[in-house]
Amino acid sequence: MTINIQRRRLIQGMSMLPAASLLGMSPWANAATELRISHQFPGGSLTSGDFRDRLCRQFAVELDKQSHGALKAVVYANSSLMKTTAQFDALRRGALDMSLVPLDYAGGQVPETNIGLMPGIITSYDKGVQFKTSEAGKMLYDVLESKGILLVSWVWQAGGVASRNKAIIEPTDVKGLKVRGGSRGMELILREAGASVMSVPSNEIYASMQTGALDAAMTSSTSLMSFRLEEVAKELTTGRDKTYWFMFEPLMISRDVFNRLGKPEQDLIMKVGAQMETFALDACKADDEKVAQVYVKAGGHAHDMNQATVARWQDIARRTAWKDFANRSPSCAKLLKAAEKLV
Repeated sequence: MTINIQRRRLIQGMSMLPAASLLGMSPWANAATELRISHQFPGGSLTSGDFRDRLCRQFAVELDKQSHGALKAVVYANSSLMKTTAQFDALRRGALDMSLVPLDYAGGQVPETNIGLMPGIITSYDKGVQFKTSEAGKMLYDVLESKGILLVSWVWQAGGVASRNKAIIEPTDVKGLKVRGGSRGMELILREAGASVMSVPSNEIYASMQTGALDAAMTSSTSLMSFRLEEVAKELTTGRDKTYWFMFEPLMISRDVFNRLGKPEQDLIMKVGAQMETFALDACKADDEKVAQVYVKAGGHAHDMNQATVARWQDIARRTAWKDFANRSPSCAKLLKAAEKLV
C-alpha cells in the first residue's frame, strides 16, 4: 500500500516537470520535423558532385545529428520538386521550406535581389565574406525578411564564361555574339558591348549552346562543370584569381516555415547554416581551379583575366548596370550606395 502511494506521488511530481527535464534536459521534445530543400543543380552525394548539392546534404546530416533526429531535411536536386524559377515565390508563400538558388533570379519580384549578381561590386572572396556583416548585407537581409525569406547560408561564387568558339575576355569580345548573362545587370553590360542577350536558367545553357541558339554563357565555376558545358564550349574564361563578377547563391528558408518551428530548431538551423559557409568557400575556390583543368582536358582552352581587364568591365558596369539598379527604387539606390563601400 505504501509503495503504491509513493509511486503515485512520484508520477504526479514528474507530470509537473517540463518535457525537456524528462528527456535529460534535451530541448527536442516534439515529434520529428522534416524540411524540404529544393535546388536546380545536379544531384550527387555527400562526398562527390556539385558542391551546392553537397552543401544541402551536409546541412541535412548536421540537422539530424545535432537535433538527435528531431529535425530532418530531404534534398530534392535537379529541380525535381519544382521548377527553378518557381522556388523563390514558393519560399515567400511558405509552399516550399528551403532552397539554394541564385538570388538574382528573383529580381522580377524583388528588385533588390539583383545586387546578388551585380558586376563590379564583389570582385573577390574576401569581399564576399565581408558582405554578410556589412551595411549592404544587413540591408539585403532585412529586405528579404520583409518579403518572407530568411538567409541561412551566405555563399558567393566566382563567375566565368564558356564560349563555343571565341574566347571572351575583354568586353569587345562579345560583339555580335548571342550571350547568356545570367542577370539583369550583366545583360545591360553585354548589350552595351554589342552582344545579343538570352535569359535562360543555368540548367538550360547546355541545350541552348548545343543547338547554336547561344554562343556563350556566363555562369559560376561549378555550373560550368556540373552542366558539362565543356562538351559544347571549347573556350573558357575562368574566375580564378581575378574576375569582375560573383554570384550570390544562398541557402534560404521560408520565414513562415521558420516561425512555425520552436526556438531550438530555429537556432540550430542558423547555426548549421553558418557552419556550411566555410565548406562553401573552400569548395568555390577549389572549383575555380578545377574548371580550368576540366576544359583543357576536354580539348579546350582556359584563359584568365588581369586587373586592367576587370577594370574595363567595371567601367561599363558603373554607367549601365549600377545606374539602372539605382534608378529602380530608393531602396535599390540605398543598397547600391552601401555595397559600393566594398569596392
